[in-house]
Amino acid sequence: MFYAINWFLSLALLALWSVACWALHAVTVWVVSSAGALAGGSAVADVILMPAWLKAWMPPELMGQWEALVSSAGPIVQAVLEAVPALAGAVTFLAWALWGLGAVVLVALAVGIHILIALAQRRGGGPGTPQPALAR
Repeated sequence: MFYAINWFLSLALLALWSVACWALHAVTVWVVSSAGALAGGSAVADVILMPAWLKAWMPPELMGQWEALVSSAGPIVQAVLEAVPALAGAVTFLAWALWGLGAVVLVALAVGIHILIALAQRRGGGPGTPQPALAR
């Protein structure tokens, strides 16, 4: 039973890790594509490509604050935009490398716990096994 619990939790964590890496990759690709739209200069700086589903849920005052933040960070964004095209090709590779590293660590932990369960059952005899009486 402990083996099943171990592997179920390990695979659930692997699924959560996969979703987290996918979301991070999606946000990073969105940021890089928005940065490409802003490369035209300060005239384009007012137009950040917000996803339509996000605009529908944002209150107008938050949108106003977002626009103020973007316009005040214009020079910083412009300096960063010069470095973004060089990094755009590596985003997918880095996402896969990060996912692979995390997946290997999670599977290694699951195998380690599997071995610990086997050792504990071998040493303790497992649940339901009569324990020897203590000698006095």
